[in-house]
Amino acid sequence: MEKYYLAVDIGASSGRHILASMVDGKMQLEEVYRFPNGMDNVNGTLCWDIDRLFTEIKNGLKKCREIGKIPVSMGIDTWAVDYVLLDKEDKILGETAGYRDSRTTGMDEKVYETIPLDELYARTGIQKQMFNTIYQLMAVKERHPEYMEQAESLLMIPDYFQFLLTGVKKQEYTNATSTQLVNPKTNDWDYELIEMLGYNRKIFQPISMPGTVLGNFTKEIQEEVGFDCKIVLPATHDTGSAVLAVPTNDDNAIYISSGTWSLMGIERKEADCSKEAMHANFTNEGGYDHRFRFLKNIMGLWMIQSVKKEFEEDLSFGEICSRASEEGISSIVDCNDDCFFAPESMIREVQNFCAKTDQQVPKTVGEIAAVVYNSLAKCYGDTIKEIEEITGNTYDTIYVVGGGANAGYLNELTAKYTGKNVSAGPTEATAIGNIAAQMLHDGVFSDLPEARNCIGESFDIKWYSK
Repeated sequence: MEKYYLAVDIGASSGRHILASMVDGKMQLEEVYRFPNGMDNVNGTLCWDIDRLFTEIKNGLKKCREIGKIPVSMGIDTWAVDYVLLDKEDKILGETAGYRDSRTTGMDEKVYETIPLDELYARTGIQKQMFNTIYQLMAVKERHPEYMEQAESLLMIPDYFQFLLTGVKKQEYTNATSTQLVNPKTNDWDYELIEMLGYNRKIFQPISMPGTVLGNFTKEIQEEVGFDCKIVLPATHDTGSAVLAVPTNDDNAIYISSGTWSLMGIERKEADCSKEAMHANFTNEGGYDHRFRFLKNIMGLWMIQSVKKEFEEDLSFGEICSRASEEGISSIVDCNDDCFFAPESMIREVQNFCAKTDQQVPKTVGEIAAVVYNSLAKCYGDTIKEIEEITGNTYDTIYVVGGGANAGYLNELTAKYTGKNVSAGPTEATAIGNIAAQMLHDGVFSDLPEARNCIGESFDIKWYSK
């Protein structure tokens, strides 16, 4: 009887259910269900449709039952920083706002009235991003203090879905660190900081590590989907799962988890909470096995996804890449500029940036895409220099995992701008990392190096020379 493990991987634009099994010593994947995702404007607030997403999670589970492939365990991963506040009856308080909503504007200054930014970084090691949970909670405290008072628990989005399936509340570690409220030395909530900021201490659940068994489906869920299943916590922050799937055991490897965001960095055994790291805007997110993901958030494929929606022609990413590769335009934009975060028109913002900086303004599909791809690759090159300056190490190879591993033109540019070899793949890194955590728990792999060796042997990896 084949054993199946299920990853439910939900990103900002889509979610999917991916089953995995071991065949002849290699991991095999099968996508069994896919569904769209995105933020909706609800009375002026950008929100996630949590009810619909949970219905889709259950639909995917029913699909497993239909095809007769019942997983022995499953885990859910999503993006980071977003959460729900639950009242005493476990009902959501307020809207489930998404990280691109503007409600956090000015909330950084409110936080710094209590603790200056440099002290906050020294305590948490987390990069300042205006959407971090710490600033979202300040927005709640300022605008809806009644929610903070009524709340009995806070759960990050994947923790909430897993609670709905099992009735068990646990806060998974990798996603918890993205709140900017976790102490990187104790790997637990910084309760002193939480109380200083006036947040309700009791709402923060005990932190559990990836590999922890959460529990089995409730009877209601079993009846609805047609089977029982055990939930094993993966790295519920999708980047944490993706980095687990980087196919190397070299401690000096640089990775790019390339999707809507490009997360570029290294793994470290201890967090670097120095002023140098803070000024370079690096973060120390929690990873599998208490490893720290010392990385920088780069705008990523969000820019190309956004311009694709605006093009009059319905083009594949492959066709867009092909057209970009034929252009000679040399204009470069700063991918991390706030103007590209949530613009009404990404094309217009790219063109405006080029005009303001006295560069050639791109007009055609190929020119616009070429500017985006070259700008991303240049940002990767700048980031590697920063990592090498901070660590004192030099690196030979960049490991690109996630959807961006398919962008051959971008990988060629990455090799060119960084002067490094590029290993591209696996593309389904997040789901693979999610499943690897379940398999490690189940004893399929004895340790993380064995899991990573298997991942490297199981999936296609392409190489681009510097």
